[in-house]
Amino acid sequence: MRFKTVLFDLDGTLTDPFEGITRSVQYSLRRFGIEVEDRHALACFIGPPLNESYINYYGFSLEDSFRAVDIYREYFADRGLFENEVYPGIPEMLGELKRQGKTLAVATSKPTVYAKRILGKFDLSKYFDLCDGSELDGTRVHKDEVIAHALEALGCDPASAVMVGDRSHDVIGAIKNSLPCIGVTYGYGTEEELAEAGAFRTVDTVDELKESLS
Repeated sequence: MRFKTVLFDLDGTLTDPFEGITRSVQYSLRRFGIEVEDRHALACFIGPPLNESYINYYGFSLEDSFRAVDIYREYFADRGLFENEVYPGIPEMLGELKRQGKTLAVATSKPTVYAKRILGKFDLSKYFDLCDGSELDGTRVHKDEVIAHALEALGCDPASAVMVGDRSHDVIGAIKNSLPCIGVTYGYGTEEELAEAGAFRTVDTVDELKESLS
């Protein structure tokens, strides 16, 4: 299939946010009296909406989950968002896709204000026609809502677009908007997770992703 528009997830797809996200979660949990020494145990927070992860993995009430997100942002907004790195080959892939005339956008559950700062920090903004995410007040936090908003903003025909992401949330959100989703296994989701969610295709490397999108 030839895609004219490509929507990319951010965390685990364009950049590896492990250090910043897990340090931010560790910081927030500490305020609730929970100590997690091994930050690899917190990698499950990468991808899904944050408040849902506090509920699902630590049994927080809805009220405490939103309080935890506010505390998380105390660390993340100033430090955590830049404790991040771009996956090797991503800038080159994005540049090649732009040269092919494709429309590129970021569609992330991360607040738009943070996503834009991350793209700017790593000189990725120039590749994207749009950066769309959630709002700090919790509006548009689910991936299907973000994708729908991005498609509308771009005036894009879903029949010519594809989503790229590393978690089941990306795949499910794409399918709800009648988009195929290419799942990347170099991020934080497994091939099994992505396939079970209904991924159109899975790839293991950035080079394979570039070939699938070209």
